[in-house]
Amino acid sequence: MTETNDTPEESAATPKPNRRKLFGMTAAGLAAGAAAGVAGGIALGADSNPPRAQHGGRRRFAGQVVVITGGTSGIGAAAARQFAAEGAAVAFCGRRVDRGQQVEREIRAAGGEATYLRADVLIESEVRDFVEAAARQYGGLHVAFNNAGITIQKKLHEYTTDDFDRVLGTNLRGVFLSMKYQVPHLIRSGGGTIVVTSSSNALATDAGRAAYTAAKRGLVGLVQSAALDYAADGIRINTLVPGTTDTELVRRAAGMEAVPDDVYQVFMKQWAGSNVPGLGRLATAEEIAAFALTLASPEHPYLTGAQLVIDGGKTAHA
Repeated sequence: MTETNDTPEESAATPKPNRRKLFGMTAAGLAAGAAAGVAGGIALGADSNPPRAQHGGRRRFAGQVVVITGGTSGIGAAAARQFAAEGAAVAFCGRRVDRGQQVEREIRAAGGEATYLRADVLIESEVRDFVEAAARQYGGLHVAFNNAGITIQKKLHEYTTDDFDRVLGTNLRGVFLSMKYQVPHLIRSGGGTIVVTSSSNALATDAGRAAYTAAKRGLVGLVQSAALDYAADGIRINTLVPGTTDTELVRRAAGMEAVPDDVYQVFMKQWAGSNVPGLGRLATAEEIAAFALTLASPEHPYLTGAQLVIDGGKTAHA
């Protein structure tokens, strides 16, 4: 199973992993088992409908400018909505223009301030232009949430050089480029915070994820060193380590886009019951985004260079 900090627009061109690789099951067995669960009246239960994150009308980011990469869907889009709801002016990027514009409209309709700017984190000039445009439009920069990522899953010797470079380029180099152009603006603002999305695969992984794991583990080292580089400038940098999250990317990676929603939900409940031994369910994008806001907020001024895990107990099990 792949973690879902990754945004679908960043992975649309990658080979589709099959369900056997992801879940250790045949495609036919997966669909038949899930369908039988629905037919047999398996209840999804409370753990399939997790409680909504409670924000309590806080305004921790009032007057601040936030930039988000990979912000057009999943965790990134949820974070854009939440930052805006707490008073931030939010600029976010991604490659799918229609999705980006839709998220922007939703935020503005809810009374928030947000601007979608198309950018691909693989392309340095687009990253630079995104950050510069955001800072110019909103008058500076205070918070960055570097969230864009992809996954390609196959055995190591089956990766093409392009496969490997694309995963590392997006997940690791893309964060380097983002921080490279964000940091000068944060320094000019007198400091700020950066949150980087890694993955529980950085702690405990599985077969078929060599490129993804290498990139996500590399982010931990990147953040640790950068946190020391810029502590004196008042910039705190931390790594968010999410577990498996219920997003569009997971459904695509499972090859279940065409499966009815009820069947998909039953299957994911069964998968999580076996693979997330703590809470026994997947995270929601909103839950992971809420934790990103906590890391970006001024509530913990002594927190920097850390890796904070939010995975429902997944990696607590040996």
